Amino acid sequence: MKLNDKIYVAGHSGLVGSAIVRLLKKKGYTNIITRSSEELDLRDQRMVYDFFEQEHPTYVFLAAAKVGGIWANQTYPADFIFDNLAIQNNVIHASYKTGVEKLLFLGSSCIYPKNAPQPIQEDYLMTGFLEPTNDAYAIAKIAGIKMCQAYHRQYGCRFISAMPTNLYGQGDNYHLQNAHVLPALLRKFHEAKLNAEPSVTVWGTGKPRREFLHVDDAAMACYFLMQRYESPEIINIGSGIDHTIREMATIIKKITQYQGEIVFDESKPDGTPRKLLNVDKISALGWKPMIDLEEGLAFTYSNFEKNYFQYTTKRDRSNSSIIHV
Repeated sequence: MKLNDKIYVAGHSGLVGSAIVRLLKKKGYTNIITRSSEELDLRDQRMVYDFFEQEHPTYVFLAAAKVGGIWANQTYPADFIFDNLAIQNNVIHASYKTGVEKLLFLGSSCIYPKNAPQPIQEDYLMTGFLEPTNDAYAIAKIAGIKMCQAYHRQYGCRFISAMPTNLYGQGDNYHLQNAHVLPALLRKFHEAKLNAEPSVTVWGTGKPRREFLHVDDAAMACYFLMQRYESPEIINIGSGIDHTIREMATIIKKITQYQGEIVFDESKPDGTPRKLLNVDKISALGWKPMIDLEEGLAFTYSNFEKNYFQYTTKRDRSNSSIIHV
């Protein structure tokens, strides 16, 4: 990508999209296009096509999606499948129709089977049943992958798909019910500390294992792939290291300096038992993460503390938001 190329970042206000915008600006890119969901409803086909006809971006980072944790996925499955299918269908097709040179579609590690062998290789896709608590979201993301591959096969489009692991960092969604596990825990422990509560309740047994990657590392991986990766086959983005939810709760308790107890509510669902991505493919290309987990969490918590009112009131107004992966 040349520094003056027109680059559209769909989902620029979300976790990954905002990190991609920060990175591009830092690297000197001067022609970055963004639109809020109020300005451009990506679920509206006519609006999306008119936008692409008017702007004609050369590159597209498709980081827009409706996302959420276990509770949100179980409560709003129709919203998750409809909104995500509509967003990606419209952006991918408009990119083809208006001659976008290259598009990167961001999927999710939840596309893989619930009981996939660990660590999860890219070719495990569609080899088993999905985790039922987020199958609507996962099916939409799988459809996006297959759409990019179909447009590559039929039209020769340079549309690639990357599957990030669980992400965290600046700009996350901290809604207590709809957020992913790390931001939800950060908020829970912070508010328990503020209110001098004797304990913090964490959903599930604490035994499931999860891999986490700082969003700035994910943004760097997306930029790296846009520059160097051409295959229509999916590629994983991750750290290659996982931790139990119990371990993560303990780390966050330490970072937030909370003094109470941690209680696990085993009546609540655990979700997938383990989800660790095999990152040999992207590692072989020369990319690796740079941000240590505890350092990244400490920085994330510091940012959350400083912006506590903004983060909590903004996300608490709605059941979920069009943000990223």
